[in-house]
Amino acid sequence: MTEEQVGPDSRIEEFGTASLDVDGLETYLHCPRRYEFAHVDGLEGSDDETTIDDRITLLRTAICDALRRGETGREALADAARERLEVLWADHDERFHSRTQRRHERRVLEATLEAYVETVGVDHAAGIERLAAESTDGELIGPDLPLSSTVSLPEFETGARAAAETSADSGTEIDVESVTIDASVDYVYADGRSIVGVQFVSTLRSLGLLRYRSDWDRGIAERFTDHFDPDADVFDPSFVASLFETAVVIDGLRTRCQQLGLEDRTCRYVQIPLADRSQTDINWVRETVETSLETKDLTDGYIDHHTYGMTHKHRNRTVDDRLADVVSEIAGGAFDPTDRWDDISNDACPDCGYTVCCRDYIAEEVRFDG
Repeated sequence: MTEEQVGPDSRIEEFGTASLDVDGLETYLHCPRRYEFAHVDGLEGSDDETTIDDRITLLRTAICDALRRGETGREALADAARERLEVLWADHDERFHSRTQRRHERRVLEATLEAYVETVGVDHAAGIERLAAESTDGELIGPDLPLSSTVSLPEFETGARAAAETSADSGTEIDVESVTIDASVDYVYADGRSIVGVQFVSTLRSLGLLRYRSDWDRGIAERFTDHFDPDADVFDPSFVASLFETAVVIDGLRTRCQQLGLEDRTCRYVQIPLADRSQTDINWVRETVETSLETKDLTDGYIDHHTYGMTHKHRNRTVDDRLADVVSEIAGGAFDPTDRWDDISNDACPDCGYTVCCRDYIAEEVRFDG
């Protein structure tokens, strides 16, 4: 789900929040004012990616439904997923410019499904079966299997105190001592002594450096801290949001492990892209499509081995502390983008659906000489 799709969020209170989600965090990192429009004011923005998101939803649903049937053999799993996709596609009412395009897009989905089964599907299905045998209770397959992480806000945070005072004046009680951040994965499986959460995404493009590095100390830490340094020439909100999401998901998986009676397991987070056309080979004459999948385990790039050595958990104190700071800013109603307007305007404004009502953007665009 993209930030422009977000409508009114009933969990958002005036100038504060008791809970939010990882999509909202990414929106805020790109532009605090956009977050205010989308999540506080409930204004609906435009979204050009809806059709792609809808197709991904079809694939996610087909794969999860096939996994839920308990098939672990390659052919059986592929057949179950294809059958489910066929049913979902028959009800898919997307408007194509021709029947040829509709047939082509279906072939792309089928090729992606085949690549999933071939690359990781069989292993993941077996891992789900093992986890189901080991766990005491709880859902393992989604899509949109809910997870959450509770973040304690920094003590004596000015923004948090201001939110509490504002809420007291308005008669609305807001718990600004902690905030619950919601996330989701599409399924969970066992891999040795680890519990792995898998999320289907469109592409891995937003990961930035995380896509190519798997060690916190090899450039990831520096880029993360530089993003928050006003003197550094770095502005990478999607990269930072990916680390925040990883922190939330892994913490949520720890809670789910407790629910499953598997407290001694470590947790990992994997993303699988379903709409990355860069690895798709199309033969227009034979009307065939072949593709491959690149999966990405975000855990290694997130783990700070110093923190792991002290806690024996997959954590990163630098990321966790900064996450608490950002959540505190949101709870305190810090939506003014002025401090980093040059970075934000270059990154967010070109494709923002809220520029027509954004006073910051209008003030920048409409100037009078003299």
